[in-house]
Formats: sequence, structure tokens, C-alpha cells
Amino acid sequence: MSKMRRLLGLGAGIALALSTGLAGAADKPTLKIGYVDGWSDSVATTHVAAEIIKEKLGYDVQLMPVATGIMWQGVAKGQLDAMLSAWLPVTHGAYYEKLKDQVVDLGPNFNDAKIGLIVPEYVKAKTIGDLQGEKAGFGGRIVGIDAGSGVMLKTDQAIKDYGLDYKLLASSGSAMTAELARAIRSEKPIAVTGWIPHWMFAKYKLRFLEDPKGVYGAAEHVDSIANPGLEAKAPTVVAFLKKFTWTPDEIGGVMLAVEEGAKPAEAAKKWVAEHPDRVNEWLK
Repeated sequence: MSKMRRLLGLGAGIALALSTGLAGAADKPTLKIGYVDGWSDSVATTHVAAEIIKEKLGYDVQLMPVATGIMWQGVAKGQLDAMLSAWLPVTHGAYYEKLKDQVVDLGPNFNDAKIGLIVPEYVKAKTIGDLQGEKAGFGGRIVGIDAGSGVMLKTDQAIKDYGLDYKLLASSGSAMTAELARAIRSEKPIAVTGWIPHWMFAKYKLRFLEDPKGVYGAAEHVDSIANPGLEAKAPTVVAFLKKFTWTPDEIGGVMLAVEEGAKPAEAAKKWVAEHPDRVNEWLK
């Protein structure tokens, strides 16, 4: 009889543990995080953060690839819980000024970021203004990324401020780097909209055109932005995102892995597994 009681007690204990565990999992909502699929830094940072949130903090994460403006609006309206791709204070300054009362800035996840016009080292032009005198070589065009992104808005302004008779071509991050690669293979002049951090600086010899008018601003930082409701919904996630800041070498390793064929989720999982001490710093 006592053996039967022990078995019944054990069974009840297991059932209670399972039900409690399931309830605990059910209590944690699925978090939606937006990112820009064509931006290698956005892909790398978002997937690494999502891996940590899932594996270490126990939340399901749904990653949502969206355009820049939709990403900001999504966080402000609560359709997205967060995004880790806010270039401030200049590139996304207009978005932030419009929506700052509807979002929470959790601080930078990357410092010393920069946007501008990028050319291969062999190009003669040194400044943005030099492009006008070399219009024929460049075909009178600048190869851009997705329309509406911060660097595209600034490039429209640069074309006006520097009096360039150039056309800005909207495409995507991957289409831009593909065209850059083709031009470099032929050593043809090309100017593209770009930024650091980006894997292309590890693969090619590139430089920014000087911007004496300061259209693109100085060095920036990439911030994590949350909907105000995330604090109540997932306080440990907010605490983690406030501490999550990584270096050019760290983000560069993930970006290059993805560029060389690894799936973003796999590259992120591998990086997190190989850097437990770094991850623990962010989770303290």
C-alpha cells in the first residue's frame, strides 16, 4: 500500500511539474522583432539577439523582415515589440523625431556606425563633389538600396547639395553589392550608398567619399528600440537588450558567415554557442 501511495505521489508530482512548466511556457508571449532583410548588420544583430532571447530567456521570437519605415511604425503601433536597427542620431533622425513619444530607446547595440557614398580604392574621386567632373565614368548614376531608407534619403539630399547631375537607383542591399562586385571585377568606377558595419569592407578595398558639407553626419550608433509595452510583457528581454552591445569584429564574423552561405539563424546559433562568456555579460 505504501508503495502504491509513493507511486501515486510521484505521478502527481510529475503531472504538477509538467503542468507548471507548460503554464510557465504559455505565460511567455511570442515576441515580434522587425529587421531589414537587405541590411547585413540588421540581419546579424537581430538573429543573434533572437537566438539569445529564445535559448537563454525562453521566449518564442518571430522575426519580421520589413522596410525601414514600416519597422519604425510597427514598433510605435505595437505590431512589433522591438527592432535593433535604429541608426541615430542622423540616418533615422526623422523617424525618431516623429515617433519618439511612442517608442523607447534602449540604447546602442553598435557604436561608431557610419553611412555615406562608397567607392573602390582605385576610383580617382576623393570627395562627393568630385563625382560631377567624372560623370561619364560613373554613368551619371549612384547605386542605392531600398527606397525610403535613411542613407537613400541622405543621398537625395547630397545630390542636391553638391549639385550632382546624377540619378540615384533604388535596389536592395544584395543587388547593390552584386553590382559593386561586377564593377570591381572590371575595375570600373562605381559609387554606392553604403555603411559600416558591412561585410563588403572585409571583402573589398573600399573607402567613403569625403563629405565636406556634412550631409551624412558624423559617426552614429545603432540603437535597440522597443514598444513601451515590452517592459511589462518581457522585462528580462528589455534588461538584456539594454546591455546588448557588440564590437565590429563580433558583428563582422556573423555578417561574413552569412555572406559566405550560412543561414542567418545557423550563423547566430554558432556564434552564441562559441561565445558563452560574452553572452553571460549581457544576461547578468
